[in-house]
Amino acid sequence: MSVVPDLYLVERQALGGRLRSIIAGLARNRTLVAIAGSSAMLIIFAAMVATDGPARIGTIWFVPWVALLAAQLGPIGGALSGIAATALYFAAAELVADADDPLAVGLRLLPLVGVGVVAGLSSRRISSDALELQSTAALQHGLLDSTIDGICLTDVTGNIVLANAPLERFAVELGLPQHGTVAERLLKLADRTTEPARFATRMRDLGRDLAPSEDEFELAESGRVFRGYTAPVARKDGTVVGRIWTLREVTADRRLERLRDAFVDAVSHELRTPLTSMSGFLELLADEEHALAPAGRRYLEVIRRSNSRLIEAVEDLLLVAQIEAERLELRHEPTDLAALASAAVEAALPAAAENGIELRLEVDGHLPLEADAERLRQVLDNLVSNALKFTPDGGSVTLSAHNGDGPLRVEVTDTGIGIPKDELGQLFSRFYRASTATRRAIPGTGVGLVIARAIVEAHGGKISLESTEGAGTRVSVSLPAAQAAGGT
Repeated sequence: MSVVPDLYLVERQALGGRLRSIIAGLARNRTLVAIAGSSAMLIIFAAMVATDGPARIGTIWFVPWVALLAAQLGPIGGALSGIAATALYFAAAELVADADDPLAVGLRLLPLVGVGVVAGLSSRRISSDALELQSTAALQHGLLDSTIDGICLTDVTGNIVLANAPLERFAVELGLPQHGTVAERLLKLADRTTEPARFATRMRDLGRDLAPSEDEFELAESGRVFRGYTAPVARKDGTVVGRIWTLREVTADRRLERLRDAFVDAVSHELRTPLTSMSGFLELLADEEHALAPAGRRYLEVIRRSNSRLIEAVEDLLLVAQIEAERLELRHEPTDLAALASAAVEAALPAAAENGIELRLEVDGHLPLEADAERLRQVLDNLVSNALKFTPDGGSVTLSAHNGDGPLRVEVTDTGIGIPKDELGQLFSRFYRASTATRRAIPGTGVGLVIARAIVEAHGGKISLESTEGAGTRVSVSLPAAQAAGGT
């Protein structure tokens, strides 16, 4: 189709829209409608007189105008309009000496008054329904416009039926064309993205396939990143009638991810390297520790513990970054959960003894399973270490492991300070520390439970926590004995 017919069609459609808008505006003008209806009734009266009376023009000619007046004036106004029309009819009949008897007057009056009342009631009901629909539509538009996502509804061919304000703003900011299907409009962005070929292929696929999809793209010149989602819209009987599209800007999220990656790199190079060097020199000093004075040995032990804590903190931060980037890798192999629990308790015995805490182990023989032994040992060490930190002198910590009729179960129970009930839901959030820990200045980074949960869930297990402030805490872990095929 050439440009000229296209422009003509657009202009004709625009003219038709303007005409419909003008007519609708006039129809809503109550005074103008009342004048028009009254004038028409007077014209009919004059025509009846001029054409020798009601014999040629009956009361049926008044009906449309009575109904029109009733639509604007309501049922009472409609009834009065019917009475006025009947009066005009009989006035014309008197003028041309063609008067009807009183029964005829009633027979003509009742239909006109009835038309006026019914039309008025119907108009009022229609107006009420229209106002309700208008209010609902305004509420729905307000709801859609208040979201941060750009949202639009299209028909099955991809033409826009409804769009909210955020999407219109995105369209202006991105310079999208004003005509065409959504896929065709987005296709114009292909050359401006960081992956033009992939983006163009996805848009062509979306133009042909109504299946749900989620995509992300980045603009090369501005660095803005957007995530789009689309899904078919169907009736209750399953008939697809259109498609919903959403567009969200995620530029800030991606910048935060890049900052996180940069932080991880900085930690890896700027902290791990000197810590490794310090560990090496500490090992060399250990060979000559006998030559140090007692004070020197104490200083060396403090340095050694501080170095170990820093290394653990750095490793935890790196592991959290891997978890959030979904890069946590596990190496499944046959192992024994009872042996891992025993090793965790043995490693924690010196710390327990130093603080006067009774550390117990309860296991039911061998507990074979397929798992990453190193990562599971990390979970157990973490849970036991937490329990010891939050248990005062004279308390007790128990690590138990047994077969739970299918999944293997591990529980770490302590008689420590506990956690307030209203804080339990936040304990698995990164860097969160309970108020009971911060008040007592108990050291920690707040990522131990985050790491434990990620490792347990990566094994297909579950972890939960119960605690009572001032009474103690119990952490429960369930693990499948065998991993599902294809698990990572």
